[in-house]
This record gives sequence, C-alpha cells and structure tokens, in this order.
Amino acid sequence: MQKNVVLITKWIIPLAALIAIAAYIYISPPGLLGKADAVGYAICHRIDARSFHIHDRQLPMCARDTGTFTSAAISMLYVAIIGRKRGGMPAKKIGVVLISLFLIWGFDGANSYLYLIKETYSGALPQIPNLYIPNNTLRLLTGSGMGMGMATVLHAAFNQTAWKEVDMRPALGSWRDIGLLVAIMLFIDLLILTESPFILYPVTYISVFGVLMLLTMIFSVVWIMVMRQDNSFTSAKEMWIALLAGFTLALIMIIGIDLLRLQMTGTWGAFPLG
Repeated sequence: MQKNVVLITKWIIPLAALIAIAAYIYISPPGLLGKADAVGYAICHRIDARSFHIHDRQLPMCARDTGTFTSAAISMLYVAIIGRKRGGMPAKKIGVVLISLFLIWGFDGANSYLYLIKETYSGALPQIPNLYIPNNTLRLLTGSGMGMGMATVLHAAFNQTAWKEVDMRPALGSWRDIGLLVAIMLFIDLLILTESPFILYPVTYISVFGVLMLLTMIFSVVWIMVMRQDNSFTSAKEMWIALLAGFTLALIMIIGIDLLRLQMTGTWGAFPLG
C-alpha cells in the first residue's frame, strides 16, 4: 500500500507543481519584479512609506519584512554550511539572544503599528503614548534579528523531522557562531540602507527566496509527517518529492491569499488606509 502511495505521488506532485507555477505566473503582475510583488503581497501590508524603493518603485515587502526574510535566507544558508544535519535547538545562551531579538522585533512592531493607527485616525488611542517615532532603519534591523531566529529554529525542526541520522548538536552553539552571523547581517543591512539599486535588486529576490524557502520547509515537514516518513531520509535527493510538495503547497497558499486580498482591495498595492 505504501509503495503504491509513493508511486502515485511521484506523478501527482510534479503535475500539481506545474499547475501551481502556471497559475502563479498567470495571476501575478507582469515582469520579474511583478512576480516578486505577488509573493510580498501574500505576507506583507506593502505600505509605500514603510518600504525601500528602487528609484520610484517600491520593493515587494516593507522594510521590516525585507529585513526578516533576507536575514532568514542568509541565516539558513549560514547554519546549513556550519551544520547541515544539526537538529539541536540553539544553546541556552544563544537562545537568550534570539529570544531578545524576537522581543525587540515585537516591541518595535507594536510601537510602529500604534503610530500607524494614530497617523491614520486622528485622535485615536491618545492614552497610549509612542515611546519613539518608528523608522525604516529600525524596521530593517529588528526584522533581521527576527529572521535569524526563525531560520535557526526551523533548520533544527526540519532536520529533526527529516533525517534518519540527526546530529543533535545545535547549529548555533557558540558565541563565535552567532557573532559571525550577526556581523554578516549588520553588514548586509548597512548595504541595504544605502538604497543603492545595485544592492536592492538582489535583495528583492533574496527576500522573496527567503519567504518561499521558509514556507517550503514548513510545508515539507507537514508533508513528511502526514506521509509518515519521519526520520527516513539519508540525503536531500531522497526527499525531492517532499520538498516539491512543500513548495507546491507554499505556492498554493500564496496564490490563495493573493486572490482573496485582490478581491477585497482591488489593488496589488498596500492595504487601503483610512
């Protein structure tokens, strides 16, 4: 029975992937940047003033999400290089750092959202003060911190689920490991803050890749568990069906959110304010 299911999925999953890719290409705006916009549209508010721009063109995601998913993509590559099959959660001292970055991200996001409400609706929430005026630099930096934590935890969860033999050491197990990652991301963030088109063009696609990569890994884990293939793989080549299924489900989710949001707002731009 299990062999028949595997045989069927070898044909159904590639076909479903082709249909999902074709549907995504069809519904999304034209051009490569338009396709990137459609990914950002599914996960980000895309408010113009809270985004970086290539000349007059807004990036697919706001500054915070650009930081989050660029960082997630780079962090995932980093932890894969230093510990491809490591499935241990970050060491306690590293966990404290990652939790702190998450709390900073949440605090800055809450302050920024409160500022948006007050800016949009005059006289709203006068009893709740803003501690500081939010800006895209803080959004980028706090988003980058969040991306590191997301990638590190998901890397461990994926490895614990997929591999037959898991190295239970944490991918980020020392101050050197996380210190180098933070230094890399700070350097990249400084480059992004120059707002040079030579930097923002590749960052656009790296951030979109970060979204697709995280969603693919999440849905691949779900697929592996549903198919009862936990801890059964010895190489990436063996799990191509699971990874393709995860990518297909990620794309279907993006398409569904895009169509719903487009139906509600009638625009590929930001959520209407006011």
